[in-house]
Amino acid sequence: MRILITGGAGFIGSALIRHLIDTTEHEVLNLDKLTYAGNLESLASIVTNTRYEFVQADINDQATVTAVLQRFEPQAVMHLAAESHVDRSIDGPAPFIQTNIVGTYAFLEATRGYWQALPDAARSNFRFHHISTDEVYGDLHDTDALFNETTAYAPSSPYSASKAASDHLVRAWHRTYGLPVVISNCSNNYGPFQFPEKLIPLTILNALAGKPLPVYGNGLQVRDWLFVDDHARALLTVVTGGEVGQTYNIGGHNEQKNIDVVRGICTLLEELAPQRPAGVANYANLITFVEDRPGHDQRYAIDAGKIERQLGWVPDETFTTGLRKTVQWYLENLEWCQRVQDGSYQGQRLGNSDFKDLIA
Repeated sequence: MRILITGGAGFIGSALIRHLIDTTEHEVLNLDKLTYAGNLESLASIVTNTRYEFVQADINDQATVTAVLQRFEPQAVMHLAAESHVDRSIDGPAPFIQTNIVGTYAFLEATRGYWQALPDAARSNFRFHHISTDEVYGDLHDTDALFNETTAYAPSSPYSASKAASDHLVRAWHRTYGLPVVISNCSNNYGPFQFPEKLIPLTILNALAGKPLPVYGNGLQVRDWLFVDDHARALLTVVTGGEVGQTYNIGGHNEQKNIDVVRGICTLLEELAPQRPAGVANYANLITFVEDRPGHDQRYAIDAGKIERQLGWVPDETFTTGLRKTVQWYLENLEWCQRVQDGSYQGQRLGNSDFKDLIA
């Protein structure tokens, strides 16, 4: 199968492409604008493979996207291109509206034009897979509740609102125009090659540098953690086996309080990096509680039963095994981290201007 992937230089997109090239015979075209979070170095291991191609382009550029579609002739597209960080969306919502909503519209239209021109059999077999987030559901107040595919949308941040809007656009293009779509909504991803503004890599790198480890509010917010390689397998499962018009929630069955995640990283670092920075008696001593994020959701938790029952996918990694692999990877790839941080992001807090200097 020929698969066009948008946002393939990002964290999840690059993991998906590595999985496709390393474990399947699919051909992949990676279309990415290369914003701050896009990093081609994450694809260094497969860049010379003849089944892989990269095109730098913006999904808002319909003419270029149309030309790429017509040349590459994909049998499926997987749409991951998005602005994805909640704190950045609080500081500046405009790029999230432009990329996640307007960009998704532009990509849908380019894809619809390509799809409508296909022969009947190819048009029937084509798939548009839209990759989204569990944050569109808002938060869970009942400690026993789980998000499922019919949970009402109640986004809390500019980021999650923009992703909710893009989900609605994709469903509308299916219902109105017949575009054969599938949608997946995932829980929090973690693993190798994640940009260091996110909680787990930021905590690892700050700890190694002897910097404060900021924890929002009381740290009792709960997230369901999904190892990125498990997510990549799930995405391939959905695009190849998912039913047209259906949504599949993808979660790791790994609910963790934020404070426990940070403490778990500190415990692993005590074992794996015992030579602590000067003046640091214990990594956990670096934990610093800071003012909570505006509109912070209290709990996310995914019911991934549908994808297990219908498509046979289950995660391989527990949070314990996945976190150890993640910490070990960052310890072994500090040069990659340094090159990423040589850019505009230097570890500062985003989403609350009063605390931007806390971890600079």
